[in-house]
Amino acid sequence: MHTVEPDVETDVLIVGSGPAGASAALALSTYGVPNIVVTRYSGLADTPRAHITNQRTMEVLRDLGVEDEVVAKATPQHLMGDTTFCTSLAGEELGRIRSWGNDPLVQAAHELAGPTRMCDMPQHLMEPVLIDAAVARGTRLRFSTVYKSFVQDASGVTVTVEDRLRGDEYTIRARYLIGADGGRSKVAEDAGLPMGGQMGVAGSINIVFDADLTKYTAHRPSTLYWVLAPGATVGGIGAGLVRCVRPWNEWMIVWGYDVTAGAPDLTTEYAEEIVRKLVGDDEIPVTVKSSSAWTVNEMYAESYSNGRVFCAGDATHRHPPSNGLGSNTSIQDSYNLAWKLKHVLDGTASEKLLDTYTAERAPIGRQIVTRANRSIGETAPIFEALDGLSPQTPEQLWANIAARKDATEAARKQRAALREAIAHKVYEFNAHGVDLNQRYDSAAIVPDGTPDPGFDRDPELYHQPSSRPGARLPHAWITSGTRTLSTLDTVGRGRFTLLTGIGGESWVRAAESCDPRVATVVIGPGREYEDPYGDWARLSEVADGGALLVRPDGFVGFRHGTAAASDAAAEQLLTDALRRILGHT
Repeated sequence: MHTVEPDVETDVLIVGSGPAGASAALALSTYGVPNIVVTRYSGLADTPRAHITNQRTMEVLRDLGVEDEVVAKATPQHLMGDTTFCTSLAGEELGRIRSWGNDPLVQAAHELAGPTRMCDMPQHLMEPVLIDAAVARGTRLRFSTVYKSFVQDASGVTVTVEDRLRGDEYTIRARYLIGADGGRSKVAEDAGLPMGGQMGVAGSINIVFDADLTKYTAHRPSTLYWVLAPGATVGGIGAGLVRCVRPWNEWMIVWGYDVTAGAPDLTTEYAEEIVRKLVGDDEIPVTVKSSSAWTVNEMYAESYSNGRVFCAGDATHRHPPSNGLGSNTSIQDSYNLAWKLKHVLDGTASEKLLDTYTAERAPIGRQIVTRANRSIGETAPIFEALDGLSPQTPEQLWANIAARKDATEAARKQRAALREAIAHKVYEFNAHGVDLNQRYDSAAIVPDGTPDPGFDRDPELYHQPSSRPGARLPHAWITSGTRTLSTLDTVGRGRFTLLTGIGGESWVRAAESCDPRVATVVIGPGREYEDPYGDWARLSEVADGGALLVRPDGFVGFRHGTAAASDAAAEQLLTDALRRILGHT
């Protein structure tokens, strides 16, 4: 039988150059894995789209070496946080909530949780940072290249693509294929990934525009200004939204439409009308740059792979932008997958390691789809407090809003209900636990025999650090000579790391003899790393001489609470743990 040779070959082919695809390429190239990215578009994102970049994602970008560039281009955390509810930007303010880590108590929790700070990094600025770094490190990028189909066999995947410039098709042969081609992923469809939930549950419109809104926003700096106006409860995300893209001149409005009636005609005149309605000032010059319609989805993949084909990002979890979880979860998907592909391709791990991608990431995807859609419903009580849910004239809505200022018992109750409804949006704007409390349960985690203690506080709102296997390594500040760094800075970079303390010399010797070689970090007085604040002992839950084996993604894979009985015992425990994590047992 004649076999047609592929036109191009690589280890990993990535379809899509959005946050999931770009970060997969960056991680793989950082680890030295040959990869190609193809995208049907002629360039990267040209609209802001995703923007909230949370603390965990910044840790990932820190490990991949692009944190500083993101921080330099992003809106900093202190300008993100006075989320405002109003009748229009120029109109009456109804209340504010400190958001995105700017509440003093939440800010302290962020300081304790990690070395990074969240920021607002619009997608059209984020994608070039990720792609440029990936290409600089070896990724081959092909614009105007459309994925058509794939055929996989026991040793690889043959993908047919179309060059939109030439109009012809060619094939790319890869060991593995990553579908990062968005919410209508053809790769996921062709792979037959089972999906739960539904698409198109509501309709929204994005309007990107330029306007100098300094006088309405600079005194209450925020990423989001929520407008309660007639029609704001239709479709969309529960209210009219004015989002700051760049302070205080670049903006995007999100407005809903009735999905059963279809999207409106998105003329410039229509877009300007919506802008004027939400800004509330007809005199300020406005330049509409683009407008587009999209649907609110509530769908998640129950499996993220089929054979040698893997999907990530919006291909596997499709939801509204509430909570700012989309690009964050996408980048973290790819970070989880990339180190596993690296070790399988290197021959140090069994292909069974790749089965843990679905086991670890699918529960997270389902959680964030549910959380994002729940946040939409949590806007309704704000309208309810103002009697603004039932159909009525604009005049009646304004009268209901004004009534809250009366010196009556009814008005007092209305004010209390409004304050409570706005405060409840903390689940959208300060869900620190959603960002950091991920717990993995898979074959790539070695249980330590202790019962899961659960969470002492609300796991969506509050981060609870833990060094139990399956949890993210707790952050603690340590010193090395004149350097101060986080425990998270000592791990990652595509390799396993063993952390131990005084009395852990057997663990160190065991790590040095392991294959693959394990980096070691020994913390304690007189060691390379010292613990000046006592944070490590408090957070790690590891006694002197115990050990944590940390995976390349910063999650604890193995924990032993005491010094090993001997060098041989330490080597056996560590070897067994690595073999399990890497899929050899």
